[in-house]
Amino acid sequence: MMNTATTGLAAGMALGFAGYFGGFWAFLLVLVLGTAGLIAGLAAQGDLDFRGRRQR
Repeated sequence: MMNTATTGLAAGMALGFAGYFGGFWAFLLVLVLGTAGLIAGLAAQGDLDFRGRRQR
């Protein structure tokens, strides 16, 4: 299992490669899809609870 620093390093490197080789739009696409994957992963793991936001 990777710790937070290693995960951040991997994400930063992925964004750096996307920005360097693909330009701004590739960087933005990797950033958006990475954020969506993070949210989905946290929800599947149970660390993110959407039920509290629905109830008003």
